[in-house]
Amino acid sequence: MILKPTVLALAIAVTLAIGGCADRSTARPEPAAAAKQSDATAASADEHKRENAVRQQPHATPMDNARSDRLSRAVAAVEGQRDEADQQSQRLVQDAPLESAPAATPSVAMVAPAPVAAPPVANTERYQDRVDNPIQITAENPVSTFSIDVDTGSYTNVRRMLASGELPPADAVRAEEFLNYFDYGYTPPHARSTPFSVTTEAAPAPWNAERTLLLVGIKGFEVPRSEIPASNLVFLIDTSGSMNDPAKLPLLIDAFKQLVPQLRAIDSVSIVVYAGSAGLVLEPTPGDQHARINAALDGLAAGGSTAGGAGIELAYAMARAAYIDGGVNRVILATDGDFNVGTTDTAALKSLVEDRRRSGIALSTLGFGAGNYNDELAEQLADVGNGNHAYIDDAREARKVLVDEMSSTLLTIASDVKVQVEFNPAAVAEYRLIGYENRALRREDFNNDAVDAGEIGAGHDVTALYELTLVGSAARASDPLRYATAASGTHGAASELGFLKLRYKRPGEQRSVLVETPIARSLVRQDAGPRLAFAASVVAFADHLRGGSNMGGFDLAQVVTLADDAVGTDPGGQRREFVDLVRRAQSLQTPAPAQRLSIAN
Repeated sequence: MILKPTVLALAIAVTLAIGGCADRSTARPEPAAAAKQSDATAASADEHKRENAVRQQPHATPMDNARSDRLSRAVAAVEGQRDEADQQSQRLVQDAPLESAPAATPSVAMVAPAPVAAPPVANTERYQDRVDNPIQITAENPVSTFSIDVDTGSYTNVRRMLASGELPPADAVRAEEFLNYFDYGYTPPHARSTPFSVTTEAAPAPWNAERTLLLVGIKGFEVPRSEIPASNLVFLIDTSGSMNDPAKLPLLIDAFKQLVPQLRAIDSVSIVVYAGSAGLVLEPTPGDQHARINAALDGLAAGGSTAGGAGIELAYAMARAAYIDGGVNRVILATDGDFNVGTTDTAALKSLVEDRRRSGIALSTLGFGAGNYNDELAEQLADVGNGNHAYIDDAREARKVLVDEMSSTLLTIASDVKVQVEFNPAAVAEYRLIGYENRALRREDFNNDAVDAGEIGAGHDVTALYELTLVGSAARASDPLRYATAASGTHGAASELGFLKLRYKRPGEQRSVLVETPIARSLVRQDAGPRLAFAASVVAFADHLRGGSNMGGFDLAQVVTLADDAVGTDPGGQRREFVDLVRRAQSLQTPAPAQRLSIAN
């Protein structure tokens, strides 16, 4: 059952999260046991304090009138529906027993004694089933169409597994997210009127010289941080019992606290938590109140089941209340994805996020932890929410995502970006798109502006690789048809491999802009340069982790050599770390030597 946003979101926000907080600067919810006091007079006094706490923000700088009015109307709606919301929130808590907390422990963010370690549980991590893109015969299907993807969560999640000494399940590996984790040094566009530049390269594939790798790279216009519009951010934080782990809630708090110093007075920040039910920890607050925001984050603790749907509803209500016209309006969901109370159906949650996206509020997701991580849900919610999905495995990654890449994480410069390549059958016999399996579009979707696609953030890189079999190559996977009419490209085999088209929408516009460029056969070099060689090593590693079915006998030792030779300038150390990661996987796949048994006479 999906509860009404006004009732569920904002009512629970006041009644559960900010009840009894005389000092709003700490933003800590009142313990549930105190809410059961029998003294009617004291309860009435507390109620009066709660109402004043919402209406009067002694430490807050006033927002503009329009946003202030929206927040006031939201609070008024809460007061009119308080009784109904209390009943609904109680049902949520009663229907979902706490995982490890005592009976009197509240299920929403709280100040609690030292957490009790949960007993070991079975690994229930969830990943979407996927099948690698097949080889396409150009004469039969010359057109490839897909939506771009800027997610990187698969790479860092797999990095976490390898670091802990385990090989990942195949479906945890998404080649395009491995590929897009790295910066390939594309030249950015010179003016914001053209939001991105396009780079193409081609050379023989390192695993089979009879095949050709085609790289398509997109680089977004770089916007200085000082020019990022005012941002209305809602931190939606999972505080359920499953987050009671050092790699989950404590790391999550540290991650958000790294972003806080970047926030400005023109920005607005809210903090919503969800466990057995949803609660408001910090109402819309000017971004330069760093101490107040950090205090709210420091007050979080884990306990209870996970009513994720309720939290999303409340987060969007806060985003609407503080909406900034012409600004960045975004919910940032941080969770292990283990939604187990209330709205748990993936399709229903995606529908909710998609509906809110149309109102101008985007959703990004940050994944944390292991054991019950729901990668499938986190990735899909970000896809339909016009946001990106990242996985945070340590404080360094938190800084990369929320500080170093803040512009690209927050500011969208081109939306609904689609790529379509028409291959020339006189030059290309076969092709295969590496990765992007869940981003495939129908051919006719390319020209349909109503079809949602991916977004490019300011300064962001997007990379795609095709593996081609040129006409006449001995590496062709399928035999030519005996009775097929000889294919002839419009421009002949000697001039073009294909024709590249991109569509995108400028922010706030509904009609797309078309960019077209031919892919000349002369683009193919005898040897791959460092950029293409390193990209090839990344997708070869991803393929190996998925079973190694697409690149023959190209083993991890060869991947190490290829990547090591192409590291080049590596200011962040990410390429060198990749080489070490491949070596780590190699050691995990190498059988340990058999132990000799000594038998005493």
